[in-house]
Amino acid sequence: MFSGFSLFPTQASTLAPEIDNLYLGVILITAFFAIVVVVCVTYFAIKYRDHTGDKIGAPITGSVPLELGWSLIPFVIAIGIFVWASIVFFHIVRAPDQTLEIYSTGKRWMWRFQHIDGQREINELHVPVGRAVRVVFTSEDVLHDLFIPAFRVKADAVPGRYSAIWFEPTRVGEYHLFCAEYCGTRHSGMIGTVYVMEAADYQAWASGGGATAGGTLVQRGEGLFTQLACVTCHLPDGTGRGPSLAGVYGSQVTLESGETVTADESYLRESILMSQAKTVKGYEHIMPTFQGLINEDGVAALIEYIKSLQAGGNRVASAQ
Repeated sequence: MFSGFSLFPTQASTLAPEIDNLYLGVILITAFFAIVVVVCVTYFAIKYRDHTGDKIGAPITGSVPLELGWSLIPFVIAIGIFVWASIVFFHIVRAPDQTLEIYSTGKRWMWRFQHIDGQREINELHVPVGRAVRVVFTSEDVLHDLFIPAFRVKADAVPGRYSAIWFEPTRVGEYHLFCAEYCGTRHSGMIGTVYVMEAADYQAWASGGGATAGGTLVQRGEGLFTQLACVTCHLPDGTGRGPSLAGVYGSQVTLESGETVTADESYLRESILMSQAKTVKGYEHIMPTFQGLINEDGVAALIEYIKSLQAGGNRVASAQ
C-alpha cells in the first residue's frame, strides 16, 4: 500500500545525510521529552487523583538538585544541538575550493543556467556525479527560491544581488528542481530537472549536444569587455582612469571611504551595474552605470572574464 511513499526525498548529495541526521536527531530528542512529559502527567494524574474532592495539596518546599537538573540538562542538550547544527551549517555555506561553477537566473517563470564552457539551459541542469558544483544565481524580477530537494539545498534568488548554493551529487539520475518562493500566478510551473550523469557522459554532453556556438562564458565576457569600452579605462598595468582588473578577483580592495571589501562575485556585479556605489581609493567617480544596458547573462560573462585575468593582464582558463 505504501510501497511508493517516502517521508524524505532520495539522498543524492554529500550534504543530504548530514541534514537528515540533524533533522531526525532534533525530532527524536523533542519526541523523547514530549513522551516523558505526557507519561509523567498521566501517571501522576491517576496516582494522586482525589475521589472525595476534599483533600488539600501539601506545601512544596522545593528541591535544589531537581531544579538544577531540569535547568542544566536542557541547557547541555540545547548547546549540543547548536554545535551540531553549526557544523552542518558551515558545511552547507562553505563550498570546496575546486568546484564546477554555474550561473543561474530566476525569471518568471523559469530557471536559466549558464555553464562556464558556454552551455546554456532552461529548466534543466546537467552535472557530473561525484563532483562539487557551485551555482551562483540571482533574480531578474521578483523573489524566487532555488530548491533541489534530493540535494537538500535551497536559497532565495533576490533581485539585485547574488546568492549561491553548492552540492556534490552522489547518485546518477534525474531530480526535481523547484522554485520554493511564491512568485506569481504560474509559480507552480516554475520547475525543472537536474540530470546527474557519469563523468564520461557529462563530458560527451558538454562537448556535443550541450555546446553552443556563442563561445565560453569567458570569451563572451571578453567580447563584452571590449564592446562596452571597458578596455579604455581598465588597463592591465593600472595606468588607466580605472583600476586594473588583473588579479582583482578574490583580493582585498580598499575603497574611497577607507573600508576594505573582498572582490567576490557580488562586489564585481555591483561595480558593473551600480558603479557609483563603491569607488576604489585613488580613482574618481567617472565610471558609467550599466544598469539596464546588459542583462544578467552578460554580467555573469563579464565576471567570469575578470576572474580569468591574472596579475600582468594575462588570461587563464577557468578552473572547473
